[in-house]
Amino acid sequence: MMSQADSCCRACSRGFYSCNWKHTSDKNRRVSCPCCWLSVVAIVSLLSLCWMYICLVTYNDRQDVNWEGFRVLKQWVNWFVVLTTISAVLTSYCILLLLFALLQVALKEPLDLHWLHKIILVLGVIFITSGVIGISIKWQKEWPTVLLSLQATAPFLQIGGVGALTLLSWLVFQSFHRAKSAGSKCLIAVGFAVVSAAIFLCPLFIQSPCLIEMNELPPKPNLIGHRGAPMLAPENTMMSFRRSVECNVMAFETDVQLSKDRVPFLMHDNKSEFLLRTTNVKDEFPGQSFSHSANLTWKDLQRLNAGDWFLKTDPYLSVSQLTAHEKEEARNQSIPSLAELLNLAKQHNISVIFDLKSDNQFNDTVDTVSDIIKSGIAPSLILWLPPEERDYVKEIAPGFIQVYDNKHDMKKAGGNHLNMNYNKLSAAEIRELRKNRVLVNLWVVNERWLFSLLWCSGISSVTTSSCHLLQHVNQPDWTLAPSRYKIIWITVDVASFLIMTGLFIFQRKMCRFGDRKDKKKKRSQQSNKREKTPFLPI
Repeated sequence: MMSQADSCCRACSRGFYSCNWKHTSDKNRRVSCPCCWLSVVAIVSLLSLCWMYICLVTYNDRQDVNWEGFRVLKQWVNWFVVLTTISAVLTSYCILLLLFALLQVALKEPLDLHWLHKIILVLGVIFITSGVIGISIKWQKEWPTVLLSLQATAPFLQIGGVGALTLLSWLVFQSFHRAKSAGSKCLIAVGFAVVSAAIFLCPLFIQSPCLIEMNELPPKPNLIGHRGAPMLAPENTMMSFRRSVECNVMAFETDVQLSKDRVPFLMHDNKSEFLLRTTNVKDEFPGQSFSHSANLTWKDLQRLNAGDWFLKTDPYLSVSQLTAHEKEEARNQSIPSLAELLNLAKQHNISVIFDLKSDNQFNDTVDTVSDIIKSGIAPSLILWLPPEERDYVKEIAPGFIQVYDNKHDMKKAGGNHLNMNYNKLSAAEIRELRKNRVLVNLWVVNERWLFSLLWCSGISSVTTSSCHLLQHVNQPDWTLAPSRYKIIWITVDVASFLIMTGLFIFQRKMCRFGDRKDKKKKRSQQSNKREKTPFLPI
């Protein structure tokens, strides 16, 4: 039974790795660079894991990738999901191939990698390289996000690294004991020692705001609805903002443009993408192209449907969570005016913060401020963000809260409200600003891990598209007292070291036992040979 199981295991391993399901007894069959290709499999597996990690931590900004695709193709496709799916398949394939390679080594089977695997590995390297180059050229702001994510994941990655090192050590020790030359043994020993030291000691360099005592944890950040609640309703529609009210947001975030007849309305896309993504402008105005909000009157804009696109494209893969009534409501949404949003904000005592999309900042600022004052909303609920005509706004509406997009302008004006991208401030800078009573809002924060990390850093609020998810987060994903983490780190390292020491001693004994057995077998063969040839001299 054991022999059959062993034979089946060998056949499966050999079949997947070498695409050779039948055992061959041809001892003269040459395998080209088996160790080289094993190294290639290991390296590509590591690269694919790193790339998959990048895809997962940049998922927070997935709509940026989709938006870039829309700008080029003028067609909305969830390109990030496509990219992530391909990456997941590639990573799974490489890890499975590596496991079979290690199984081949354990079974002492030849490492004859099939040519098809070689082609797929090369294509995988090209795919990953293209992705890295693409990020470096088109999406450079994501590299700080990758580094930021290590503050949330590094403690766990280190423990996982120690576990992987411990599991793989038996193969390293086996190679060490089988090595014939002293130089080979020295190379293996030094390489393994360096890698082990790096993994064991890297917690000395790990810094995370979540390594904090629970009594020092700052209050939970407030939520600002990014264009409302765009995962639950079409963005920048009244349905979206009403859904965000249910999330207990402290403010509505939106984008304001002005129509031909000077009515401020809510719409993010402008210039060549104006109205194309979120309305049926092609159906209502066939053959016409609009690149500016002043091309259409408010009456023209009211003709457009601003909700059907949401159900058709499902930008956040969330439409399936809506009820039939909610889908019908979403389908019938229109472009809202700023006055409608201000009325909703006034009813629920919720602040409003917006970008002013305009080529004529002064005139548009004058008309927008006029509409805000006419609405009767409390001035303290307006978080004024557009920087171009700030002096005019301060004079006409001194009650508006001035929000700045950089520290220099804020300090120069003596302000205390800052609104920045989430990866532009370090945890130390956030804590310093908090100490100086500056309220910091970071955008756009959608993923729970990122929200947890910024919570530990002491952020005041976040602009989010997933307010319905983050409202239920009652504590960060993890917090750990520095002293407790140190105990865990040392315990894991010591346990790993002891296990590897035991494996090394066991491998050495097995190797010596195997050498003695081989020598005994060789002497027995020589003795039998002498008995069969009695005329040989003794």
